[in-house]
Amino acid sequence: MGISWFGIILALALLFLVSSSGGAEEVSTIDVKTAKALINSDHTYLDVRTVEEFKKGHVESPKILNIPYLFNTPEGRVKNPEFLKEVSSACSKEDKIVVGCQSGVRSLSAAAEMKNAGFKTSINMGGGYLAWVENGFLTQKPKEEL
Repeated sequence: MGISWFGIILALALLFLVSSSGGAEEVSTIDVKTAKALINSDHTYLDVRTVEEFKKGHVESPKILNIPYLFNTPEGRVKNPEFLKEVSSACSKEDKIVVGCQSGVRSLSAAAEMKNAGFKTSINMGGGYLAWVENGFLTQKPKEEL
């Protein structure tokens, strides 16, 4: 499954918008090994991929949430207008949160938006789910039907 040019351009545009907004705080990006240690201790893992992506397989974590940052539509991907509201209803601004997606692009934008909204610890997992799988870490996948 390839990444479309539209998706790359959209992700870069979102990244530019987040990074060029006034007073934007810098987001820390960590590797998957560090992320694994954090989510196995006291951090919540926030998967910002689509529900469809999440259902195909996701990081195994004691505390995991799936709140999409972007939605797939017939016109392409669009930002979830309720993203911050949904995150705020599931997490406090004091919670320690590792944010991940498929490759680390959406999660960087989502973590930056969360940081700008006052979430004190929103950390981007660089490489995303793809890097998690490449490292052989445990995942949750749907059971295959017989």
